[in-house]
Amino acid sequence: MSMTVVGIAIGAFVAFMSFSFGLWGFLISLLFMGVGALLGRAAEGKLDLRSVLDAITGRRSSS
Repeated sequence: MSMTVVGIAIGAFVAFMSFSFGLWGFLISLLFMGVGALLGRAAEGKLDLRSVLDAITGRRSSS
């Protein structure tokens, strides 16, 4: 599946959520999509959640 098809599917899903559930459904769907993307990257080993948490809490900078 190409990235264009994935982008179209994501756009269709977000449009459906915004039409069906209004602004809050749209924002909540974007939040869950972001969480799912982060968890997917962590499961693939492309993202270290501990370093992200340290950067958010200010223990370590990203640079």
